Amino acid sequence: MHIIPLSHLLYMFLPLLVVGYVYYRWTENKKEILLATARMSMQLIAIGYVLTSLFASNSPWLLASLVCMMIGVASLIVRRNIKDQSLKMYGVILISILVGGSLNLLLVLLFVLDLDTLLEPRFVIPLAGMIYANAMNAISLAAERFEKEILHHEYNKARAIAFKASMMPQINQFLAVGFVSLPGMMTGQILSGVDPLVAVRYQIVVMAMILSSGAMSNMIYLTALKKK
Repeated sequence: MHIIPLSHLLYMFLPLLVVGYVYYRWTENKKEILLATARMSMQLIAIGYVLTSLFASNSPWLLASLVCMMIGVASLIVRRNIKDQSLKMYGVILISILVGGSLNLLLVLLFVLDLDTLLEPRFVIPLAGMIYANAMNAISLAAERFEKEILHHEYNKARAIAFKASMMPQINQFLAVGFVSLPGMMTGQILSGVDPLVAVRYQIVVMAMILSSGAMSNMIYLTALKKK
């Protein structure tokens, strides 16, 4: 596997400087790109050290803590972008991500990968990260669109519009994958020397997992809104 020197990572910050400058000129927000980049870098470095410790210790408690943190932080990020900032809404979002995402995670771990040890960190953490992050993005899109549509339509119509809008990125990925793009996981495996036909199998699992987890989380979330 080709190792990227740390000094070479600095080259990737050059386009970000351009993006940050234009973002500031167009939106008058001079901190958001800078803060997001700094947070991204620090979080990835921190999780790198945490995963190194986790893989070495193979602690189920540390593994469970990381998964719970993923779900909790993802729920906070979703709530950040909607009008209803209540604790009750946070609970609805958290349960939606937890149930919709975890069902798909367990399906992959138990039946698709058929692992000897269910709580294998090097499988659980990357898959959980993809699943819960995708559920987070899907609910964010659905929540924001639903808040707008419910002002003009009755619940069923607003739900349908929000659900369709939230699923569009995943559906577009399904239509484009292979011909327009090679997704991240498949690209990473190929770069690390894995046979492309093996990488394809994993990518099919990931694509199905991503669409299902996002859709199921949204189904739970949008259904819960009817009871409010």
